[in-house]
Amino acid sequence: MSHTILLVQPSSRPDTRTYSDYESLNECLEGICKIYEEHLKRQNPECPSITYDISQLFEFIDQLNDLSCLVFQKNIGTYGPHNKDWLKEKIYVMLRNQAGR
Repeated sequence: MSHTILLVQPSSRPDTRTYSDYESLNECLEGICKIYEEHLKRQNPECPSITYDISQLFEFIDQLNDLSCLVFQKNIGTYGPHNKDWLKEKIYVMLRNQAGR
């Protein structure tokens, strides 16, 4: 359980910056998926169910102006920064593990 702060800036406008904090990295990764799912629901309000594949999720992440996170590192007592590529790798592993259950 490592406290994680997610930093999101959807567009180039500074006023679109937001952050969320999570009790664990996994919760943060699920939060990123939820952000994408909410985006899909806004774009397709008439659809009763939303489906997507990982390539669509990664394309959405790539289109964000900025997406990064800070993960608390207990051994040194500070937050370590991570970028989009690192987050996509962790999301891939998480979803693969969920699919394997």
